[in-house]
Formats: sequence, structure tokens, C-alpha cells
Amino acid sequence: MTTAVAAPFRFFSLQVVRTRRLGPSLVRVTFAGDDLGAFRSDGRDQSLSLFLPHPGQPEPRVPVELGDGWWQGWRELPDDVRAVMRSYTLRDLRRDDSGHTAEIDIDFVLHGVEPGAPVAAGPASRWAARATAGDRVLLLGPAVADNRAIRFRPPEDADLVVVWGDETAVPAACAIVESLPAGTPARVWLEVPHATDVQDLVTEADAEITWLVRGSGGAECTPMALDPIREARLPSAERPYVWIAGESGCVKELRRHFVRERGIDRRSVTFVGYWRQGLTEEQLREQE
Repeated sequence: MTTAVAAPFRFFSLQVVRTRRLGPSLVRVTFAGDDLGAFRSDGRDQSLSLFLPHPGQPEPRVPVELGDGWWQGWRELPDDVRAVMRSYTLRDLRRDDSGHTAEIDIDFVLHGVEPGAPVAAGPASRWAARATAGDRVLLLGPAVADNRAIRFRPPEDADLVVVWGDETAVPAACAIVESLPAGTPARVWLEVPHATDVQDLVTEADAEITWLVRGSGGAECTPMALDPIREARLPSAERPYVWIAGESGCVKELRRHFVRERGIDRRSVTFVGYWRQGLTEEQLREQE
């Protein structure tokens, strides 16, 4: 039985419906579940917590029966039993004829899965690379459409939207760009390891989209990411809004550029560190 936790978030028991490889670095996994109709989100960078089973487990172990005490109970489980928890963003959702959520898509970055990769694959990458229909997961997601885990919130009077993201932020960035109103001026930079990771985006915005191909060995915020943005001439705007997400060090450098070098009001710059170079999500969580 699914147990609600601190509103507006709750657990959803889901199964894999299908998977689709988007390129060497990304795979899209589509999920459905009997209670997914209660899932609500209007956000384009909606943050989610996904719980994955260890190899050999039929489903992830999370003590949802403890209600609000699930977190402490989950932490006390043995390492080889406790479900792997990872943070992701919603790529897309589809509703049924009654308007309830029927399926959701999450795009996984396949760090270290390819042969000869410079880093070892993590548990989420390994799971996603092998995911098949029927595999079970647990999702901690929103039951209220407008919730605190949505970060992309441009003011109504924004006259320019600027977006940057690395491969971990590409799913959210793509959803953002696709959702922009017709004619919205937008300048977008998306950074990926391989040329074949580049995706075709359809948007009604007046968007200039630049894909930066870093190469599989590069994982730091290099001049590839910073120089094109520093050299770019942005469209004239009185009320620009900036959304940047990805590796924490890159995000900080780019935020500094937009606020200090371009003079954009810091309140109009949304910045999110999805990961930090050299640290696992468990290590990041210990620092919080």
C-alpha cells in the first residue's frame, strides 16, 4: 500500500513500461503505475526522488509503512538492502482522457556505462542501462501541481530567457525550451559528451540553441562551456531571466558571469547544482 508523506509529496509505486536510447549518454525510461493518477506537476524542471532496487531485489526496499518516519527507517537499513535513492527531473508526462497522469518519462545519464569510460558506472546508470518492462521502482513525487521542487519560475514580464545545462540538466532544459510561449526570445546552451547525444527540439519560442560537445573524457567546467557564453551577444532585454543547472562548480562560474559580468539581477538567476565533481549523491547528502 502506498503511504503519503509530507504533503505535497507522496510515494508512487511504478513499473517500467518501455525504454528508448537517446544517444550514448542518455536513455529514456517510461513509467506507469496504478496510483500515478494522483501525480501532479506543472513544472518543467520538476525534481523527483527515485528509489531503485539492488541487483537481485524484485523491488526497492523503503519502509513507507512508517509514514513520516520512513526516512530514518530507510537510513537504518543495511547498505546492501536499503534502496538506492537518486534525484532526477521529470522529462515529460502524459495524461489519460480524464486528465490524470498515465505515464511519466525520466531521462537517465549513463555515466561510465560505455566500454573504456573514464569513470565507473554508478548504481542508477547500471540500473537504467539494463531496465526492462516490468521492473519496479518507487518514486517520491508531487501530489500538488505547483510545489517547492519546481525551480524554473520566470517572471511574467521576462523579455529574454537564457538557459544552460550539462547532460544531467538536459532533460529539464529541453522540457523548459519546448514549453516556452510562442515568440519568447531565448538563448540556450546545452553541453553533452558526444555529438550523437544532440537532440532535435521543437519549440514555438524564438530560441537560438547551441549544443556544446565536450567529449566523453571531460567532466569539468571548461572554457568550452564558459567562453561561448562570455563571447555571445545576447538579445537586448530589460528583464532577462536565467536558468542554469548541472555540475555545481560550473553553475557557480556561470552564475558569477551573469551577475557580475553581465549585470543581471541575482534575483533573476535560478541556479541549481545537480551534482558535484568527484562526489557521489550519498556523499553530497552527508554534507547537507
